[in-house]
Amino acid sequence: MWSDGQQRRRQSFLSTGTFVAGLGGVTVAVVGLGALTGTAVRLVPLLIFLPSIVSGLGTVRQTVIASVWVVLVVAVSVAYLGGDLGANLVAAGFTAVFGVLSVIGCMYRVQRNQEINRLRSAAAALQRQILRPLPLRTGEVVVDGLYQPVEEDTMVGGDMYEVIASRRGTRVLIADVQGKGLSAIGTAFAVLGAFREAAYRETTLIEVVNALESAVVRHNVFAVHTGEPERFVTALVLDISPEGKVEAVNCGHIAPYLIHDGRVGQVHLGEPAVPLGLAGLTAEPRCGARFAFPPESTVLLCTDGVTEARDPGGSFYPLEERLRAWARVPSVRLAETLSTDLYDFTGAAPPDDIAVLTLRR
Repeated sequence: MWSDGQQRRRQSFLSTGTFVAGLGGVTVAVVGLGALTGTAVRLVPLLIFLPSIVSGLGTVRQTVIASVWVVLVVAVSVAYLGGDLGANLVAAGFTAVFGVLSVIGCMYRVQRNQEINRLRSAAAALQRQILRPLPLRTGEVVVDGLYQPVEEDTMVGGDMYEVIASRRGTRVLIADVQGKGLSAIGTAFAVLGAFREAAYRETTLIEVVNALESAVVRHNVFAVHTGEPERFVTALVLDISPEGKVEAVNCGHIAPYLIHDGRVGQVHLGEPAVPLGLAGLTAEPRCGARFAFPPESTVLLCTDGVTEARDPGGSFYPLEERLRAWARVPSVRLAETLSTDLYDFTGAAPPDDIAVLTLRR
Protein backbone atom coordinates (compact mmCIF):
# COMPACT_ATOMS: atom_id res chain seq x y z
CA MET A 1 0.00 0.00 0.00
CA TRP A 2 3.00 2.26 0.34
CA SER A 3 5.27 0.88 -2.34
CA ASP A 4 3.94 2.85 -5.30
CA GLY A 5 4.45 6.19 -3.62
CA GLN A 6 7.87 5.21 -2.36
CA GLN A 7 8.93 4.08 -5.81
CA ARG A 8 7.83 7.36 -7.35
CA ARG A 9 9.83 9.24 -4.74
CA ARG A 10 12.90 7.16 -5.49
CA GLN A 11 12.61 7.74 -9.19
CA SER A 12 11.91 11.47 -8.91
CA PHE A 13 14.89 12.21 -6.66
CA LEU A 14 13.89 15.91 -6.46
CA SER A 15 11.20 17.99 -8.08
CA THR A 16 12.32 19.70 -11.30
CA GLY A 17 12.26 23.18 -9.78
CA THR A 18 14.30 22.15 -6.76
CA PHE A 19 16.70 20.20 -8.95
CA VAL A 20 17.33 23.14 -11.31
CA ALA A 21 17.80 25.49 -8.36
CA GLY A 22 20.30 23.09 -6.79
CA LEU A 23 22.14 22.70 -10.08
CA GLY A 24 22.45 26.46 -10.41
CA GLY A 25 23.55 26.77 -6.78
CA VAL A 26 26.36 24.24 -7.21
CA THR A 27 27.51 25.96 -10.40
CA VAL A 28 27.53 29.42 -8.79
CA ALA A 29 29.43 28.04 -5.82
CA VAL A 30 32.13 26.41 -7.97
CA VAL A 31 32.50 29.33 -10.37
CA GLY A 32 32.38 31.89 -7.55
CA LEU A 33 35.00 30.02 -5.54
CA GLY A 34 37.19 29.78 -8.60
CA ALA A 35 36.84 33.50 -9.29
CA LEU A 36 37.68 34.43 -5.72
CA THR A 37 40.74 32.22 -5.57
CA GLY A 38 41.87 32.89 -9.12
CA THR A 39 41.78 29.18 -10.00
CA ALA A 40 38.67 29.06 -12.15
CA VAL A 41 40.42 27.09 -14.88
CA ARG A 42 41.07 24.28 -12.41
CA LEU A 43 37.74 24.35 -10.55
CA VAL A 44 35.15 24.70 -13.32
CA PRO A 45 36.08 21.40 -15.03
CA LEU A 46 35.25 19.64 -11.77
CA LEU A 47 31.60 20.16 -12.73
CA ILE A 48 31.96 17.35 -15.27
CA PHE A 49 31.42 14.88 -12.40
CA LEU A 50 28.03 16.40 -11.59
CA PRO A 51 26.08 14.41 -14.27
CA SER A 52 27.50 11.14 -12.98
CA ILE A 53 26.26 11.95 -9.48
CA VAL A 54 22.81 12.83 -10.80
CA SER A 55 22.70 9.65 -12.92
CA GLY A 56 23.05 7.53 -9.80
CA LEU A 57 20.18 9.25 -7.98
CA GLY A 58 17.91 11.10 -10.39
CA THR A 59 15.85 10.50 -13.48
CA VAL A 60 17.05 10.35 -17.09
CA ARG A 61 15.58 13.81 -17.72
CA GLN A 62 17.46 15.29 -14.77
CA THR A 63 20.69 13.67 -15.95
CA VAL A 64 20.21 15.14 -19.44
CA ILE A 65 19.60 18.59 -17.93
CA ALA A 66 22.71 18.30 -15.76
CA SER A 67 24.84 17.10 -18.70
CA VAL A 68 23.75 19.90 -21.06
CA TRP A 69 24.13 22.49 -18.35
CA VAL A 70 27.66 21.41 -17.43
CA VAL A 71 28.72 21.37 -21.10
CA LEU A 72 27.44 24.93 -21.53
CA VAL A 73 29.10 26.17 -18.33
CA VAL A 74 32.45 24.59 -19.20
CA ALA A 75 32.30 25.88 -22.80
CA VAL A 76 31.45 29.44 -21.70
CA SER A 77 34.11 29.36 -18.99
CA VAL A 78 36.96 28.26 -21.24
CA ALA A 79 35.86 30.71 -23.96
CA TYR A 80 35.74 33.56 -21.46
CA LEU A 81 39.11 32.73 -19.94
CA GLY A 82 40.77 32.16 -23.31
CA GLY A 83 43.86 30.04 -23.53
CA ASP A 84 44.92 27.31 -25.90
CA LEU A 85 42.07 26.59 -28.37
CA GLY A 86 42.94 22.91 -28.72
CA ALA A 87 42.98 22.36 -24.97
CA ASN A 88 39.67 24.15 -24.61
CA LEU A 89 38.07 22.02 -27.33
CA VAL A 90 39.38 18.85 -25.68
CA ALA A 91 37.95 19.96 -22.30
CA ALA A 92 34.54 20.75 -23.81
CA GLY A 93 34.50 17.50 -25.81
CA PHE A 94 35.48 15.40 -22.82
CA THR A 95 32.72 17.05 -20.78
CA ALA A 96 30.17 16.25 -23.51
CA VAL A 97 31.29 12.62 -23.77
CA PHE A 98 31.17 12.24 -20.00
CA GLY A 99 27.66 13.67 -19.99
CA VAL A 100 26.48 11.23 -22.66
CA LEU A 101 27.92 8.30 -20.72
CA SER A 102 26.16 9.54 -17.60
CA VAL A 103 22.82 9.64 -19.44
CA ILE A 104 23.35 6.10 -20.79
CA GLY A 105 24.25 4.88 -17.31
CA CYS A 106 21.14 6.50 -15.85
CA MET A 107 18.92 4.91 -18.51
CA TYR A 108 20.37 1.49 -17.71
CA ARG A 109 19.87 2.01 -13.95
CA VAL A 110 16.25 3.15 -14.34
CA GLN A 111 15.43 0.27 -16.68
CA ARG A 112 16.98 -2.28 -14.34
CA ASN A 113 15.15 -0.84 -11.33
CA GLN A 114 11.86 -1.00 -13.22
CA GLU A 115 12.45 -4.66 -14.08
CA ILE A 116 13.27 -5.49 -10.45
CA ASN A 117 10.19 -3.63 -9.24
CA ARG A 118 7.99 -5.50 -11.72
CA LEU A 119 9.36 -8.81 -10.45
CA ARG A 120 8.74 -7.81 -6.84
CA SER A 121 5.24 -6.62 -7.60
CA ALA A 122 4.50 -9.78 -9.55
CA ALA A 123 5.69 -11.95 -6.66
CA ALA A 124 3.56 -9.98 -4.18
CA ALA A 125 0.55 -10.15 -6.51
CA LEU A 126 1.07 -13.92 -6.80
CA GLN A 127 0.94 -14.21 -3.02
CA ARG A 128 -2.29 -12.20 -2.91
CA GLN A 129 -3.87 -14.47 -5.53
CA ILE A 130 -2.93 -17.66 -3.68
CA LEU A 131 -4.19 -16.37 -0.32
CA ARG A 132 -7.95 -15.93 -0.21
CA PRO A 133 -9.11 -12.37 0.48
CA LEU A 134 -10.40 -11.53 3.94
CA PRO A 135 -12.88 -11.65 5.61
CA LEU A 136 -13.69 -15.38 5.61
CA ARG A 137 -16.70 -16.96 7.33
CA THR A 138 -17.39 -20.48 8.59
CA GLY A 139 -20.05 -21.96 10.84
CA GLU A 140 -17.93 -21.24 13.92
CA VAL A 141 -16.07 -17.98 13.29
CA VAL A 142 -15.66 -14.90 11.13
CA VAL A 143 -12.01 -14.32 10.23
CA ASP A 144 -10.92 -10.81 9.29
CA GLY A 145 -7.53 -9.12 9.24
CA LEU A 146 -4.92 -7.82 6.87
CA TYR A 147 -2.11 -9.10 4.70
CA GLN A 148 0.67 -6.81 3.46
CA PRO A 149 3.47 -8.42 1.46
CA VAL A 150 6.64 -6.40 1.15
CA GLU A 151 7.47 -5.12 -2.34
CA GLU A 152 10.28 -2.72 -1.45
CA ASP A 153 12.57 -5.22 0.23
CA THR A 154 15.15 -7.43 -1.44
CA MET A 155 12.28 -9.79 -2.15
CA VAL A 156 8.91 -10.60 -0.68
CA GLY A 157 8.62 -13.16 2.06
CA GLY A 158 6.50 -16.20 2.80
CA ASP A 159 3.78 -15.19 5.28
CA MET A 160 0.57 -17.16 4.77
CA TYR A 161 -2.80 -17.96 6.28
CA GLU A 162 -5.76 -20.20 5.54
CA VAL A 163 -9.18 -20.99 7.02
CA ILE A 164 -10.88 -24.33 6.30
CA ALA A 165 -14.38 -25.39 7.36
CA SER A 166 -13.92 -29.11 7.99
CA ARG A 167 -16.37 -31.77 9.18
CA ARG A 168 -15.09 -31.34 12.74
CA GLY A 169 -15.07 -27.55 12.93
CA THR A 170 -12.94 -24.71 11.64
CA ARG A 171 -9.21 -25.16 11.14
CA VAL A 172 -7.01 -22.10 10.88
CA LEU A 173 -3.38 -21.77 9.80
CA ILE A 174 -1.05 -18.80 10.10
CA ALA A 175 2.60 -19.36 9.22
CA ASP A 176 5.83 -17.68 8.21
CA VAL A 177 8.55 -19.19 6.02
CA GLN A 178 12.15 -18.56 7.00
CA GLY A 179 13.85 -16.01 4.74
CA LYS A 180 12.68 -14.19 1.65
CA GLY A 181 12.57 -14.66 -2.10
CA LEU A 182 10.71 -16.72 -4.65
CA SER A 183 11.95 -19.93 -3.06
CA ALA A 184 10.31 -18.86 0.23
CA ILE A 185 7.05 -18.36 -1.64
CA GLY A 186 7.46 -21.87 -3.09
CA THR A 187 7.72 -23.30 0.41
CA ALA A 188 4.61 -21.32 1.41
CA PHE A 189 2.69 -22.82 -1.50
CA ALA A 190 3.73 -26.31 -0.44
CA VAL A 191 2.47 -25.71 3.11
CA LEU A 192 -0.78 -24.13 1.93
CA GLY A 193 -1.53 -27.02 -0.41
CA ALA A 194 -0.84 -29.58 2.29
CA PHE A 195 -3.02 -27.75 4.81
CA ARG A 196 -5.96 -27.38 2.43
CA GLU A 197 -5.95 -31.12 1.86
CA ALA A 198 -5.10 -32.33 5.37
CA ALA A 199 -7.57 -30.00 7.13
CA TYR A 200 -10.42 -31.85 5.37
CA ARG A 201 -8.93 -35.33 5.49
CA GLU A 202 -7.28 -35.79 8.88
CA THR A 203 -9.19 -36.56 12.05
CA THR A 204 -6.91 -34.91 14.62
CA LEU A 205 -5.02 -31.64 14.59
CA ILE A 206 -1.72 -33.43 15.23
CA GLU A 207 -2.27 -35.42 12.04
CA VAL A 208 -2.81 -32.15 10.16
CA VAL A 209 0.46 -30.78 11.54
CA ASN A 210 2.27 -34.00 10.65
CA ALA A 211 1.05 -33.59 7.06
CA LEU A 212 2.46 -30.05 7.02
CA GLU A 213 5.78 -31.33 8.38
CA SER A 214 5.97 -33.93 5.60
CA ALA A 215 5.21 -31.28 2.98
CA VAL A 216 8.06 -29.05 4.17
CA VAL A 217 10.50 -31.97 4.34
CA ARG A 218 9.59 -33.07 0.80
CA HIS A 219 9.90 -29.52 -0.48
CA ASN A 220 13.35 -29.18 1.13
CA VAL A 221 14.51 -32.40 -0.55
CA PHE A 222 13.41 -30.99 -3.88
CA ALA A 223 15.08 -27.66 -3.05
CA VAL A 224 18.43 -29.35 -2.42
CA HIS A 225 18.31 -31.00 -5.86
CA THR A 226 17.57 -27.64 -7.54
CA GLY A 227 20.23 -25.70 -5.63
CA GLU A 228 17.79 -23.77 -3.44
CA PRO A 229 18.27 -23.40 0.33
CA GLU A 230 16.34 -25.59 2.76
CA ARG A 231 13.84 -23.65 4.84
CA PHE A 232 11.79 -24.13 7.97
CA VAL A 233 8.36 -22.69 8.70
CA THR A 234 6.98 -21.32 11.96
CA ALA A 235 3.27 -22.07 12.16
CA LEU A 236 0.27 -21.90 14.46
CA VAL A 237 -2.60 -24.29 13.68
CA LEU A 238 -5.99 -24.02 15.39
CA ASP A 239 -9.00 -26.33 15.50
CA ILE A 240 -12.17 -24.51 16.62
CA SER A 241 -15.09 -26.73 17.58
CA PRO A 242 -18.76 -25.72 17.22
CA GLU A 243 -18.88 -25.42 21.04
CA GLY A 244 -16.13 -22.77 21.04
CA LYS A 245 -13.32 -24.96 22.33
CA VAL A 246 -9.97 -24.36 20.63
CA GLU A 247 -7.10 -26.79 20.22
CA ALA A 248 -3.81 -25.27 19.12
CA VAL A 249 -0.48 -26.68 17.98
CA ASN A 250 2.30 -24.11 18.08
CA CYS A 251 5.29 -24.85 15.83
CA GLY A 252 7.63 -22.07 16.89
CA HIS A 253 5.14 -19.30 16.13
CA ILE A 254 3.78 -16.34 18.08
CA ALA A 255 1.07 -17.48 20.50
CA PRO A 256 -2.44 -16.04 19.96
CA TYR A 257 -3.92 -13.14 21.91
CA LEU A 258 -7.39 -13.41 23.47
CA ILE A 259 -9.44 -10.23 23.84
CA HIS A 260 -12.54 -10.65 26.00
CA ASP A 261 -14.64 -8.30 28.11
CA GLY A 262 -12.07 -5.48 27.96
CA ARG A 263 -9.18 -7.73 28.95
CA VAL A 264 -6.26 -8.82 26.79
CA GLY A 265 -3.78 -11.61 27.32
CA GLN A 266 -1.53 -13.92 25.34
CA VAL A 267 -2.83 -17.47 25.45
CA HIS A 268 -0.50 -19.86 27.26
CA LEU A 269 0.11 -22.86 25.02
CA GLY A 270 3.15 -24.22 26.82
CA GLU A 271 6.60 -24.44 25.28
CA PRO A 272 6.43 -24.05 21.48
CA ALA A 273 7.37 -27.08 19.42
CA VAL A 274 10.05 -26.88 16.74
CA PRO A 275 9.12 -25.22 13.43
CA LEU A 276 7.88 -27.27 10.50
CA GLY A 277 10.74 -28.99 8.70
CA LEU A 278 12.83 -29.50 11.85
CA ALA A 279 10.98 -32.34 13.58
CA GLY A 280 13.81 -34.72 12.71
CA LEU A 281 16.16 -32.75 14.97
CA THR A 282 14.29 -33.53 18.19
CA ALA A 283 12.76 -36.56 19.87
CA GLU A 284 10.01 -34.47 21.47
CA PRO A 285 6.67 -35.00 19.71
CA ARG A 286 4.40 -32.09 19.00
CA CYS A 287 1.32 -31.86 21.18
CA GLY A 288 -1.76 -29.68 21.30
CA ALA A 289 -3.01 -27.28 23.94
CA ARG A 290 -6.62 -26.25 24.53
CA PHE A 291 -8.18 -22.95 25.54
CA ALA A 292 -11.67 -21.47 25.74
CA PHE A 293 -13.01 -19.08 23.10
CA PRO A 294 -15.98 -17.38 24.81
CA PRO A 295 -18.78 -15.71 22.84
CA GLU A 296 -18.22 -12.01 22.05
CA SER A 297 -14.45 -12.49 22.29
CA THR A 298 -11.73 -12.08 19.69
CA VAL A 299 -8.60 -14.12 19.05
CA LEU A 300 -5.78 -12.28 17.28
CA LEU A 301 -3.04 -14.11 15.34
CA CYS A 302 -0.07 -12.44 13.69
CA THR A 303 3.35 -13.03 12.15
CA ASP A 304 6.65 -11.59 13.35
CA GLY A 305 6.39 -8.72 10.89
CA VAL A 306 4.29 -7.12 13.63
CA THR A 307 6.16 -8.08 16.79
CA GLU A 308 9.63 -7.47 15.33
CA ALA A 309 8.85 -4.08 13.79
CA ARG A 310 11.02 -1.33 15.30
CA ASP A 311 10.73 2.41 15.74
CA PRO A 312 13.58 4.75 14.64
CA GLY A 313 15.16 4.30 18.08
CA GLY A 314 15.30 0.50 17.72
CA SER A 315 12.48 -0.39 20.16
CA PHE A 316 10.19 -3.29 19.26
CA TYR A 317 6.50 -2.72 18.62
CA PRO A 318 4.61 -3.22 21.94
CA LEU A 319 1.76 -5.31 20.56
CA GLU A 320 0.24 -6.48 23.85
CA GLU A 321 0.32 -2.94 25.28
CA ARG A 322 -1.46 -1.62 22.20
CA LEU A 323 -4.07 -4.39 22.31
CA ARG A 324 -4.88 -3.51 25.92
CA ALA A 325 -5.57 0.07 24.81
CA TRP A 326 -7.81 -1.23 22.00
CA ALA A 327 -9.63 -3.86 24.05
CA ARG A 328 -12.98 -2.14 23.37
CA VAL A 329 -12.30 -1.54 19.66
CA PRO A 330 -14.71 -3.60 17.49
CA SER A 331 -12.94 -6.61 16.04
CA VAL A 332 -13.85 -5.55 12.50
CA ARG A 333 -11.69 -2.43 12.99
CA LEU A 334 -8.91 -4.01 15.03
CA ALA A 335 -6.62 -5.02 12.15
CA GLU A 336 -6.97 -1.65 10.43
CA THR A 337 -6.25 0.17 13.70
CA LEU A 338 -3.15 -1.99 14.23
CA SER A 339 -1.92 -1.37 10.68
CA THR A 340 -2.22 2.41 11.00
CA ASP A 341 -0.53 2.46 14.40
CA LEU A 342 2.27 0.17 13.19
CA TYR A 343 3.05 2.55 10.33
CA ASP A 344 3.06 5.52 12.72
CA PHE A 345 5.32 3.60 15.11
CA THR A 346 7.94 2.63 12.52
CA GLY A 347 7.71 5.88 10.55
CA ALA A 348 7.94 3.96 7.28
CA ALA A 349 6.66 0.92 5.46
CA PRO A 350 7.33 -2.23 7.52
CA PRO A 351 10.49 -4.05 6.38
CA ASP A 352 8.84 -7.47 6.53
CA ASP A 353 5.61 -9.11 5.42
CA ILE A 354 2.67 -8.65 7.78
CA ALA A 355 -0.22 -11.03 8.34
CA VAL A 356 -2.84 -10.40 11.04
CA LEU A 357 -5.98 -12.46 11.61
CA THR A 358 -8.84 -11.58 13.96
CA LEU A 359 -11.23 -14.43 14.79
CA ARG A 360 -14.59 -13.72 16.40
CA ARG A 361 -17.37 -16.12 17.39
